[in-house]
Amino acid sequence: MEERFIAQLIHCFFIAFGVIVGGAIIGSIGAFITGDAPFTQINRIADRLRIWAIVAAIGGTFDAIANFEKGILDGSTFDLLKQILLILTAMGGVKAGLVLLSWLIQESIR
Repeated sequence: MEERFIAQLIHCFFIAFGVIVGGAIIGSIGAFITGDAPFTQINRIADRLRIWAIVAAIGGTFDAIANFEKGILDGSTFDLLKQILLILTAMGGVKAGLVLLSWLIQESIR
């Protein structure tokens, strides 16, 4: 793999991580202002942000679909492998963010 792709994997991981952690913590400020339980809202928001964090990290769904199409129809298996690795890396960033939040709030995030 080339060096630029590894940098892209690292960016993908931390974008997904940041969307989960930042979105859940900033979103819980609204719960605090309205009188709801902020830790419970962190739990709910993080659970709802999972798929959006992956989509944001891989750069949108249309690029991913185009790369899958190119990999399957044009026989470019390396592009298909790269896209699968990007999605798995984004999923790892989401999981790391969920683990960090569950450690902070001491609740289990589904």
